[in-house]
Amino acid sequence: MPHYFDTAHREEIETLRQRLTARTEWPTWLLLIGVYVGWFSIVLASGWLGLWWSTVLLIPLVVLWLSVQHELLHGHPTRWTSLNKILGYAPFAVWYPYTLYRDSHLLHHCDEDLTLPGRDPESRYLSAEQWQGSSLFEQRLHWLNKTVLGRFALGAPLALLTLAREELQRLKAGERQAWLMWLSHGTLTLLILLFVARYSVLPVWHYLLLISVPALSIAMIRSYYEHRPHAEPEQRTVINEAAWPWRWLFLNLNLHLVHHDLPGLPWYDLPRAYRARREQWLARSGGFLVQGYGQLWWENGVKAIDSPRHPFH
Repeated sequence: MPHYFDTAHREEIETLRQRLTARTEWPTWLLLIGVYVGWFSIVLASGWLGLWWSTVLLIPLVVLWLSVQHELLHGHPTRWTSLNKILGYAPFAVWYPYTLYRDSHLLHHCDEDLTLPGRDPESRYLSAEQWQGSSLFEQRLHWLNKTVLGRFALGAPLALLTLAREELQRLKAGERQAWLMWLSHGTLTLLILLFVARYSVLPVWHYLLLISVPALSIAMIRSYYEHRPHAEPEQRTVINEAAWPWRWLFLNLNLHLVHHDLPGLPWYDLPRAYRARREQWLARSGGFLVQGYGQLWWENGVKAIDSPRHPFH
């Protein structure tokens, strides 16, 4: 459910929603078309661009695609779930099926469960039982993952290992939905990789390991400290006053509390909603403010930002 500070705030947000921009969703349509055109253009022009320029251009484009998929699962640019699924199903980022991302992320939006292991599917914390059952090596990996450098280097591989373990269990259990999802995702991924192999100078291994994984690693920086354990659910979500180009790559999800409180608000209206009531948002967050991703790199590049063990779960 959306959160409004008062009746006037509700009216302000409704005014945003009634604008022509919000009714037509033209910024999201333009972005969606731009990513598709950009991806195919770079792949087809890779012979002229060369291997490394193609790589440099594709990595941020795939990061942006992950952000676009996030908009789609939240009901933009259309209100039709099936149409948004079709628009967002292209596996440019390879690893995560759109429907898996959609279903787990919408569960993540239960703010009462934020950060709680086993209840928040996007929690990066371990319960006391999980922590005690981890080997010393695993505990050190979790501590390292709590640094920005560690998150950048290890976040994606650790997330993919967890994904593989959980999804293999579902497949072994014979879950029909899981089989259908992975068959459709696998088929489209194979077609994408065949296209890359046939029409570009990019080797398939290069696209997998040096484009899609680094893109996922960059996306991991966004979620590095989006949430923290706190007794009050609204104080578990950060406001990160990031600079360009991070706001663009992450489609303003750095203003994460605004997104969680107003999950139906499109990416292009998040900054306006935040600026209009900045002090109230900061008070609601309990002062959970980060002054850009540079602050995180400077303060927590090699120092854990908090414990991987959840403090009260």
